[in-house]
Amino acid sequence: MNGQRMNKWGMDTRLIHDAQSPDVRTGAVSQPVVPAVAYAFPSAEAAADVVSGAQEGIYYGRYGNPTVRTLEEKVAGLEGGQEALALSSGMAAISTALLFVLQQGDHVLVTKDVYGGTYSFLTNLAARLGIEADFVDCSDYALVERSFKPNTKALYLETPSNPCLTVLDISRLSAIAKSRNAATIVDNTFMSPCLQRPLELGADLVVHSATKYLNGHGDVIAGIIIGGRPEIQYMRKKIAGDLGQNLNAWEAFLILRGMKTMGLRLARHCSSAQTVAEYLEAHPAVERVHYPGLTSHPQHKLALSQMKGMGGIVSFELKGGFTAGKAFINSLKLALISFSLGDPETLVQHPASMTHSAIPPAERQKCGITDGLIRLSVGLEETQDIIGDLQQALQAAAAPAQA
Repeated sequence: MNGQRMNKWGMDTRLIHDAQSPDVRTGAVSQPVVPAVAYAFPSAEAAADVVSGAQEGIYYGRYGNPTVRTLEEKVAGLEGGQEALALSSGMAAISTALLFVLQQGDHVLVTKDVYGGTYSFLTNLAARLGIEADFVDCSDYALVERSFKPNTKALYLETPSNPCLTVLDISRLSAIAKSRNAATIVDNTFMSPCLQRPLELGADLVVHSATKYLNGHGDVIAGIIIGGRPEIQYMRKKIAGDLGQNLNAWEAFLILRGMKTMGLRLARHCSSAQTVAEYLEAHPAVERVHYPGLTSHPQHKLALSQMKGMGGIVSFELKGGFTAGKAFINSLKLALISFSLGDPETLVQHPASMTHSAIPPAERQKCGITDGLIRLSVGLEETQDIIGDLQQALQAAAAPAQA
């Protein structure tokens, strides 16, 4: 496909056409699914060249797959990276990226309100490997600079963060890390390349839980890392390949299919989330709303300059804390109680007892994850139906307090 034409296409067009074209042999428009494990070679010399990297190709399913490679090429292009590595889960992507940058005796700085799975990996498995992590407020740039150590090799960011939606200045933080010879890794799951491209802002590696907005339909677990070609190739052969974290062809196909509508989906997620956030902020039962699209958000202006949309996640705290929050969640009729996000369905969860339960209570409080905090993944239903469900649940949650 003509590269010059592709470079001029808009994002929604690229989501459909980048790295994909009708099958040469059959003319099929749909992406072929190739579930092969083994690949044949015309000679022993050709096989050796592929294994050594002297020749492009795939030699064993644990190190690649034609359907998976199409997904990798597509996401790499959309994120502005040289290459991508698709893996079996978001945590596979996060752990592989961190293990590439870090080794025994190294130190990593991490944004304080980070996903619970990332926190668990860094404080358990990484700690057993002799890797030290400090969780700091990365919106305090002077604190970030003071927190670097001689052995700090990486700065790990989520922006907007999960679940408090803190927005971090990727350009500024990447520059700080670069001045200390440290790599910057950004989890871009909440945004997707449609709304934010960290590599263009100075990051070295980007990770995604492709389970979420990239796939968008709640039927795949996958992760992707995007970065430079040498870095990704090392991760493919020496980390993910050795650990057996490969993604299978069918799930890669489902993500490719889901990505074709990602632009449309995210536009609806964002517009509905903005309406929901404004509704909640005006409701007397709500103590605080976290959403970058609100002018009350402390990094609202930064979000406007760094992001092309404010995302589909809204988190908020109810007056009455955990008791009110539990009553609210249990009263919902449309929204589903679930750990995930980015699905067509509106999903709600209680971070302190669900996604962030691995973080000790005192640490959760420092990160702003209160017992009354609720995270809402705004779905693709009619916006007014979502608000109607929130309205009746808020009334039900207020009833016990009034009684």
